[in-house]
Amino acid sequence: MFKKILVFIICFCLSVSIFAQQKKNDATLKLWYAAPAANWNEALPIGNGRLGAMVFGNPAKEQVQLNEETVWSGGPNQNITAESGAAIPELRKLIFEGKFEEAQAIADVKMFPKKNSGMVYQTVGDLFLDFNGHEKATNYYRDLNIEKAVATVTYDLNGVHYKREIFSSFIDQVMIIRLTASKPGQISFTTSMVSPQKSEQKINKGKLILNGITSDHEGEKGQIKFESQVKVVNQGGTLTAKQNTYEVKNANSAIVYVSIATNFKKYNDLSGNATEKAAKFLDKAVLKNYDLALKEHIQFYRNYFNRVKLQLGVSAAVNKPTDQRILEFAKSNDPHLAALYFQYGRYLLISSSQPGTQPATLQGIWNDKLLPPWDSKYTININTEMNYWPAEVTNLTELHDPLFKMVKDLSITGQETAKVMYGAKGWVTHHNTDLFRITGPVDRVFPGLWPMGGNWLSQHLWDHYQFTGDKNFLKQYYPVLKGACEFYLDVLQEEPSHKWLVVVPSVSPENTYVEGKRVSISAGTTMDNQLLFDLFTKTSKAASILNLDVNFRKKLSATIARLAPMQIGKHGQLQEWLTDLDRVDDKHRHVSHLYGVYPSNQISPNRTPELFDAAKTSLLYRGDPATGWSMGWKVNLWARFLDGNHAYKLIADQLRLVGSKLDTVNTKGGGTYPNLLDAHPPFQIDGNFGCTAGIAEMLLQSHDGAVYILPALPDVWADGEITGLIARGGFEIAIAWKNGKIAQLKIKSKLGGNCRLRLNDSQIDKSKIPFKLAKNKNSNTFYEMPQIKTPLISKEAKLNKVLIPKSTDYDLQTVAGKSYTFNF
Repeated sequence: MFKKILVFIICFCLSVSIFAQQKKNDATLKLWYAAPAANWNEALPIGNGRLGAMVFGNPAKEQVQLNEETVWSGGPNQNITAESGAAIPELRKLIFEGKFEEAQAIADVKMFPKKNSGMVYQTVGDLFLDFNGHEKATNYYRDLNIEKAVATVTYDLNGVHYKREIFSSFIDQVMIIRLTASKPGQISFTTSMVSPQKSEQKINKGKLILNGITSDHEGEKGQIKFESQVKVVNQGGTLTAKQNTYEVKNANSAIVYVSIATNFKKYNDLSGNATEKAAKFLDKAVLKNYDLALKEHIQFYRNYFNRVKLQLGVSAAVNKPTDQRILEFAKSNDPHLAALYFQYGRYLLISSSQPGTQPATLQGIWNDKLLPPWDSKYTININTEMNYWPAEVTNLTELHDPLFKMVKDLSITGQETAKVMYGAKGWVTHHNTDLFRITGPVDRVFPGLWPMGGNWLSQHLWDHYQFTGDKNFLKQYYPVLKGACEFYLDVLQEEPSHKWLVVVPSVSPENTYVEGKRVSISAGTTMDNQLLFDLFTKTSKAASILNLDVNFRKKLSATIARLAPMQIGKHGQLQEWLTDLDRVDDKHRHVSHLYGVYPSNQISPNRTPELFDAAKTSLLYRGDPATGWSMGWKVNLWARFLDGNHAYKLIADQLRLVGSKLDTVNTKGGGTYPNLLDAHPPFQIDGNFGCTAGIAEMLLQSHDGAVYILPALPDVWADGEITGLIARGGFEIAIAWKNGKIAQLKIKSKLGGNCRLRLNDSQIDKSKIPFKLAKNKNSNTFYEMPQIKTPLISKEAKLNKVLIPKSTDYDLQTVAGKSYTFNF
C-alpha cells in the first residue's frame, strides 16, 4: 500500500511538473533553444531602436555582435550628376517608338555615370565574454522573451547554476548584461572587443574603449566616427585590467554595460562627439540599480507590445525548441507558433524603430558585416515600405515616425535630383537611399531607373492620417505630398497611342518583359499609374481637409483624368505594362502591378470586380514560391482576395526552416532561419514585417469603405481572439471567435463618427445583429474610397467570376473615447 501511495505521489508530482512546465511555456511568448547559436542566423536579436545586438549564448565564450544605427560607410554626399538626365529626351523618343532594347542599351551607359550606389550599413564589432572551463556545461537553455525584450542564457556546471540576462535598454540607451550564479564566488570571466573596422582599443578611466572610423566606399571616404565604451561592475571578487581586456575573478555577480555612439547628428551634419555621447549614456546607467533598470526597460517596452494580444490556441508543440517547431510547422498543429511569429514582427519593429531613431534598414538594426547583402540600406521599391506595413494596424503608430522623418529629408535632398536630372520642380527619389539620403538612380536600369520611390514612401503619410485623424500631422507633411506631386506634374509625358499621361522612362521594379533578355525600360507601367493615382488623389484630399490650394487641386483632378487606366490583358490578367506583354510563365518575385490590391485600395471585389478577378489571375500565374519578403507580400494579397486558406499556406511556406543542421531541404527562396528571422535568403527583415501585417490583414481590414471583421480567416484558426488592432477611422478592435463564427466584438472609438462594419453572413447569426443596415454610401471620411476609372478590357480577356464571401455592411454611430461591446 505504501509503495502504491509512493508511486502515485511520484507520478502526481511528475505530472504537475510537466504541466507546470507546459503552462510556463504556454503563458509566454518566447523563442527558446537547447543549444547555443552555431552562427549568426541562430543568434537572438535585441535592440532599443538605436543599439542592436545578436546574442549567441555560448557558455564558454559569449559573443554579442554589436550595431549602432548610424554606423555607415562614407559620409554626406549626393550621387546625382547632370549626365544622368542628359539622355532622357532620347530615351523617351525611343520608348514611344517601341525601340525598347535600344533604349535599354543607351540607358545602361548614359543614365548611370560613375557615381556611388549609396553607402553601407556596417557592424561595430563584437563583445566577447570568455568563461574558462565552461565548455562542459549541462542543462543548457537560452531564450528571447518577447514579452519583456530580454534574452536569457542558463546552464549548470559543477553543481552551480549560471544565468545571463541581456537587454538593450530603451530608457538608459546602453546594453546591459547581468551574470549571476547559484553559489557565491563563481563568476570569473574576461571581456574583450574586436572590430573589422579601422579602430583602436584602450583602457581609460575604468572603461574598455574601442573607437574607430567607418570604411571608405565607392569613392566616398569613411567619415562616421564611432566609440564603444564597456564598463564592468562586479560584486565580490576582483576586477583587473590587462592590456585591452578586463578580467573578473571569483565574483558573486557582475554587470557589463555597453555604450556606443557616433559623431552623426543629421544626414548632412557629422559634428557630434562620439566619446562624449557614449560616456554620457554609460556614466548615468552604471549609477542605476539593476533591478530598477530592468523594470523600467520592460515597462517602456510593454507600453507598445501589450497593446495587441493574439490567441490562436496551444498545442504540445510549445514544449519543443523553436527551431524544432519551425521545422515541423507545415505538418503539425502549432497555432501558437503563428501567433509568436506575428508578435515577433511587432517585437522587431519596436526594437529597431523608435521615435527619434533612423528607420529600420533592410536588416532592421542587425548586421554583422562591413559589406552586407544589398548594403543593408533602404530599398524603397518595396522593402522599406514593407517594414512599416504593421505600424498602424498593429497599434504601433509612433514607430512610424522615423520613416516620416526620412521622407521629409528626402523631400529636401530630392529637389536637386528633380532639378538637375529632370529639369523639374518638386522632389524625387529612385529605388534606393541611405543614411545620407541620396536620391539618384543606382544599380543599373532594371531596378534603378524608377523615379517612384519617393511617391511610394509618401503614401505612408496619408495612411497615417487615415488611422489617426491627426490634422496637425497632415498639415506638417502636406508640403512633402505637394512637392512630390509637383515633380510628376512636370515630368509626365503624353504617350502617342491613347494620349494618356505617363512616367517615362521607368520600369516595373526589377522585372523584365522581353523573354531571355534583361529589358525593363518602359513607359506608363501599371504600378507607376497606380502610384500616381494614389498620390494625386490623397494630396488633393489633404489639401481639401486643410482648406488649401484650390487651383492646385483642380490641376490634380484634371491630371488624374488623363492617367493611363489599369488594363486587363489577353490572359485575363491585370497587365503589368502599358501594352500587353505579360507571360503566364513569369514567376518573378516582384508583383508590382498588384500594388493596387495591397497596400493600396484601388482594386476591390465590390467596386471593381473585373479588376479584382484579373489581379487574382495575375497572382495565380505568378505562383506561390518566392523569396521571403515576396511571400510576405503575397500573404497580404491573398488576405485582400479574401482567401484565408491561401494566405495561411504562404505563412506555412514562409515558416520553413533554413540554415540549420535540422534542415534537410535546400530552399532556394523564402523560409525562416532558426532565430525566426526571414530568409530571403540571406536575411532581410521585411519578410517578418510583411507576414505580421498579413496576419493582421487576415483578421481585420478597413481599406474598402468599411471595417471588415475576420475577412480572411483560415480554417486552421477556427477558435481565437485578438485585441488591440486598429482600423482606419481610429477604431480599436477586439474580436473573439469560436468555430469560425464571431463570438464577441469590441470597438473603441478614438475619434467618434460612424463605424461601418462589414460582417460575413456565414460568421454571424443575423437575427442577433444589433446594428443598423448601412445606407449612406460614404459614411466616414477616413476610409472613403476614391472612384476608380473604368478599366480598358482587352477583347481577348476571359474573365472568371471570383467567389467571395457573402457579407453585409452595418452602421454603428460612435462617440469619441467610448467603447462598445457586442456578444453574438
